[in-house]
Amino acid sequence: MSFEVIPAIDLRNGKCVQLVQGRPGTETVILDDPLQVAGQWVSEGASTLHLIDLDGALRDGSNAHIIKSVIEAHPDVRIEVGGGIRTYEKAAELLEIGATRVILGTLAVESPEVVSKLSKNYSPDRVMVALDSRSGIVAIDGWRRTSSMKASGLARQFESAGIGSILFTNIDVEGLMDGILVEPVREVVESVGIPVIASGGVTTMDDIRLIKEVGASGVVIGTAIYKKSIILSESIKKYNEP
Repeated sequence: MSFEVIPAIDLRNGKCVQLVQGRPGTETVILDDPLQVAGQWVSEGASTLHLIDLDGALRDGSNAHIIKSVIEAHPDVRIEVGGGIRTYEKAAELLEIGATRVILGTLAVESPEVVSKLSKNYSPDRVMVALDSRSGIVAIDGWRRTSSMKASGLARQFESAGIGSILFTNIDVEGLMDGILVEPVREVVESVGIPVIASGGVTTMDDIRLIKEVGASGVVIGTAIYKKSIILSESIKKYNEP
């Protein structure tokens, strides 16, 4: 199975940031030029960029112009985009301007028929569902509300609905720089046959190895590459498999 290390670019107030467990005001990284950051990660070998509009997710604005600029600047790089995509039309707009795939969280949980429609009209490979888990239960609306559903169960439902991939984030360890929890990742990976990309808590190269060993198809890394506890170029050379 293929595996890919994917750098995260989280957008807040026009800047590239990293938050602790998604909470505004906990920024541990603030960089003024997201376009420059995107270029750096591409120069280090990234073939996919993971762009999240935190303002959109938190219903606090939009970084759509930056996302569009990154897509235009890197036509040969896969760009996956999430955060604040709450309608079919918004998802379709992002796909039409060149996003490789959209990442749907709250919209997917509350309106699963939209996920099926997007998969049918744009192909399953261009639709990823984000399952963000806190204490084993999926959180929505910028992680401010908790559903009643487990990530593994929802993953199976969305696989049946025809999506192409799952993004599983463990909020419990997100941004803490204290390592991953393997078993929640394993549970989701083993619940479906489609690719699962893991995120949350990745701090060392060994964390990447563990995620790969449980069968995930990739890992999204944020704070660790900004704090340089992981060098992106080295992790790509060591772990990426086509």
